[in-house]
Amino acid sequence: MKYQRGVSLNGIMIGGVMLGIVALLFMKIAPEYMEYGNVVKAVKSTAGDASLKDASVAQVRTAYAKRAEIDNIKSLSEKDLDITKEGGELVISFAYTRKVPLFKNVSLVFDFEGASNK
Repeated sequence: MKYQRGVSLNGIMIGGVMLGIVALLFMKIAPEYMEYGNVVKAVKSTAGDASLKDASVAQVRTAYAKRAEIDNIKSLSEKDLDITKEGGELVISFAYTRKVPLFKNVSLVFDFEGASNK
């Protein structure tokens, strides 16, 4: 007696649905992490700018706002930055929350935070 081997139609359909769910999650999550990467890059480059070493808080915020506009950062404005000096070094820290709707009443919430000295 010979048995057939291979994937059944039900197996293909279940696998396709699972692949679709993973693809949906990736398409919803990836832009948030990409923007977080842009925020970290903008914060670190602003803090590392030698021309801002003795600048006021308003000047640092303006410099970040220019970088954020170039990188199309919408999640974190210059008003949300915590700007301090530690040991003569400019330290910029931030924290923000993003809510990403998946479908109907299901959402993902991300809490992002970082600092220029990390």
